[in-house]
Amino acid sequence: MNDEVIDEVRAIRDAHAARFAYDLRAIYADLKRSEAERIAAGHPFVSPPSELPTPNSALQRTRFAHR
Repeated sequence: MNDEVIDEVRAIRDAHAARFAYDLRAIYADLKRSEAERIAAGHPFVSPPSELPTPNSALQRTRFAHR
């Protein structure tokens, strides 16, 4: 399945990775630097939840009941 948006995101991601010779440590450092700059500029930052939500097993059972 081809999707223009997905293709564009993948192209941007690939171009970003290529800038750092696909070095994951360098890519991570750049993302953290960019994050710090955005926070310093006043953009909101939402921390991830401290706990993962527990799945509702009753809901999980009924989700696939009609398949």
